[in-house]
Amino acid sequence: MTIAPEQRAKRSYHDACGAARALDLVGERWTLLVVRELLLGPKRFTDLRAGLPGISPNVLSQRLDELVQIGVVHKRKLPPPVGAAVYDLTDWGRELDDVIVALNRWGARTPNSYSCSDMSTDSLVVTLRTSFQPERAAGVRADYDLYFTGSDSGTDEFHAVVSDGTITITRGASGTGAIAIHTTVPAFIAVAFHGRALADTITSGEAKISGDVAAAEHFINFFELPAECKGTATA
Repeated sequence: MTIAPEQRAKRSYHDACGAARALDLVGERWTLLVVRELLLGPKRFTDLRAGLPGISPNVLSQRLDELVQIGVVHKRKLPPPVGAAVYDLTDWGRELDDVIVALNRWGARTPNSYSCSDMSTDSLVVTLRTSFQPERAAGVRADYDLYFTGSDSGTDEFHAVVSDGTITITRGASGTGAIAIHTTVPAFIAVAFHGRALADTITSGEAKISGDVAAAEHFINFFELPAECKGTATA
């Protein structure tokens, strides 16, 4: 499907440059953040709303419809007994992963005063990917299950694999990770980016570690924000 000609003309920069043509498609407010929320897999409308609390239902519906029309997002129904509709990125849509990671890395170098307490788990994962310091993980081969509680969708689970200076994070815990970290997004951010001691977070009950606590702390130390953005986190 494609956007109707009159709708495309209303938004077009009328510029043959590839960047301008891309912005014709995904340059509307909220559009790339909707894509960000789908980078790790399909979500229901309610899950997208939970990850983007500042967007209105009408605007989210409009952005999703537009993304479906241009072929960036695919809408499908889950089989019974669930039957709910979910949105997922198409192969073409998934190519925006590199774009969003690059924007995150670029934008993280700008100081800001935004609170991180409302950051979605998917936003945090993108930030972890861009703030990962490969030299700190040289020679390390380990995997970690991450459980973030407190979101409207319950517990968000991820599996992180570090392999000699690289990191891969996918949705869904393996259940067999050598180290499991159970916490909240704000608590994780406080330790990883604001200098709070992991031991204090464990003592307060805001984090629980299964496995080697020292290894969990080592994992958290793999991440660092740019100097221009110390004390904040963006995605």
